[in-house]
Amino acid sequence: MSQRRKFIKQSLLGSALFLPGVAASCAQTNEQKTPSGEKPLILSTWNHGLPANQDAWAKLNETGSILDAVEAGVRNTELDMENLSVGLQGLPDREGITTLDASIMTGDGSCGSVAFVRQIKHPISLARAVMEKTPHVMLAGEGARQFAIAQGFPLEEEKLSTKAQEAYDQWRITSQYKPVINIENHDTIGMIGIDAAGKLAGSCTTSGLAYKMHGRIGDSPIIGAGLFVDDEVGAATATGLGESIIRICGSFLIVELMRQGRTPQEACEEAVRRLIAKNKGIEDIQAGFLAINKYGEVGAFAVHPGFNYAKATAEGNVLIDSGSHFSK
Repeated sequence: MSQRRKFIKQSLLGSALFLPGVAASCAQTNEQKTPSGEKPLILSTWNHGLPANQDAWAKLNETGSILDAVEAGVRNTELDMENLSVGLQGLPDREGITTLDASIMTGDGSCGSVAFVRQIKHPISLARAVMEKTPHVMLAGEGARQFAIAQGFPLEEEKLSTKAQEAYDQWRITSQYKPVINIENHDTIGMIGIDAAGKLAGSCTTSGLAYKMHGRIGDSPIIGAGLFVDDEVGAATATGLGESIIRICGSFLIVELMRQGRTPQEACEEAVRRLIAKNKGIEDIQAGFLAINKYGEVGAFAVHPGFNYAKATAEGNVLIDSGSHFSK
């Protein structure tokens, strides 16, 4: 008898799906559970992301490759003489030497990076060469420079740009080393993108924290810290004080939180909370995160106000202010 009652109950439940309004209600529920985003989509950190996005979008239209796009986009910033946080024109270390870090990654796990490299105009392209032409993920210092020469990268004259030299001379008067929070206290451009088919890629390039100790490496070339990409989930990139980001493997953390069901925004906010918990003197630390999931949904969040990002879609290229844990 109990089996018969169970059978009748299941039959009634199944039949209910065909009653007027019930099927539509269930379909609506399923539709609501499907995230909605935009594809193709390109995101990049800070206001210098606007011209970077333009170049990335043009390259995506030209080649159809999201990897080509994220490389081309940040190459724009590497050549921007007005930018003192990326490229050879960037602010030097304490010894007056400009050293560069960069990383690039695709959603299938392919990745490459260079750290503490000198005299290379486009470290992002060198990082891609490491990814595509070596069995390694990262090359550093003189080894990265030698590889660049072997690959035909021209060596640039090791000379500070006019603006960097002026800033360095001023800094040497006191030679103090203490980050100061403002919207210009950043040391990278991070870019992540997704194409119409859902393929993801990301890039990150920097001249590093101004007046750092010679040999210091930040989060930008470290896969999982400054950048992480997974086609099955999404992508994330970071900006700000690299040491604080490395301590929590920030970009990897965000992607894993999205894998567990968090939205990009929820994942970025959680990453900021963990960063605050793991770093002392948070009042003097700025860091921000930018994320996208495989559906094209976006998230961004920072420790302090001032972080913004550029978003490029078929409808245009706009600069957006991120939210932050602390308010002004």
